[in-house]
Amino acid sequence: MRLGLHTGYWKAGPPAGAAEAVAWADAHGIDSVWTAEAYGSDAFTPLAWWGATTSRVRLGTGIAQLSARTPTATAMAALTLDHLSGGRFVLGLGASGPQVVEGWYGQPYARPLARTREFVAIVRDVLRREAPVTAPGPAYPLPLPADAPGATGQGKALRSTVHPLRADLPIHLAAQGPRNTALAAEIADGWLPAFLSPALDAEARALLEEGFAARSATLRPAAEFEVCASVPLAVAGSIAEAVDLVRPHVALYAGGMGSASANFHRDAMARLGYAEALAEVSAHYTAGDRERAAAAVPEELVREIALVGTPADIAEQVARWERTCVTTLVVQTDPRALPALAPLLAAS
Repeated sequence: MRLGLHTGYWKAGPPAGAAEAVAWADAHGIDSVWTAEAYGSDAFTPLAWWGATTSRVRLGTGIAQLSARTPTATAMAALTLDHLSGGRFVLGLGASGPQVVEGWYGQPYARPLARTREFVAIVRDVLRREAPVTAPGPAYPLPLPADAPGATGQGKALRSTVHPLRADLPIHLAAQGPRNTALAAEIADGWLPAFLSPALDAEARALLEEGFAARSATLRPAAEFEVCASVPLAVAGSIAEAVDLVRPHVALYAGGMGSASANFHRDAMARLGYAEALAEVSAHYTAGDRERAAAAVPEELVREIALVGTPADIAEQVARWERTCVTTLVVQTDPRALPALAPLLAAS
């Protein structure tokens, strides 16, 4: 199991120590660094900026939102970064949720699985560069039909002027529900789960096998499929102290990253048996009481989805993750802590 670093969402500005952590990761054999986007900073620019001083570490979007860019624009950014990094870019994609897609991008959220399938197919066509890119739609028709609202009828199928460095540039999908987890195994090169737990490993493996059964022979073999799981990490003098450090993170995702009726992060954690507690967390968060929301996060839930406690505690917990389908443990922590944490995780 390899080790990665997730630099996380930006708050008011760039995360302190992120540039130094990326450079350290590159120099010390960390597998990958990942960036995020919601409705502030984007996922591509930090990789280009921080990654410019690196030569070995893989650079992944974790995740780039489908609705933020057209499939062809996403492919352009991906092939550009892949050239600039010497073939180290990983395109992580995700559908996000209706609050962001409809509220921030002004796009309809309906049929996210079908849209994901169309989106990935177009990106792969751009990267293969075998012919001018066409797509039937309905979400992303190329060229735009002449009878579409506002169309001039002069659209032309085009092929990228730039030859991609890798026609098989890896595409990973963020997925939390059962159907899109299986979809990742069917059409992508990797899965980016969040709020996974070793307790759900058998279920995760079954869903991946379902997707592998429908996988095209033109893609990488299933044996090369990656599972890069984002896992919060907090070191403290005890497990209880470390749990308290992670509780606000869980409360944010359970209560603030989605609506009352559609929160995929909360749904993922609820599969561990904490639906009632998470409903309380969400209610407090929605009411504006973030302190009570964090306090309502069960300690047992945090211990299932995070690495928490003393160095000895974390070493024991990492050993449990090594027995799962996860191929890269992507830790979510203060980037400034990476030099101290990496030896601990490797030693375990």
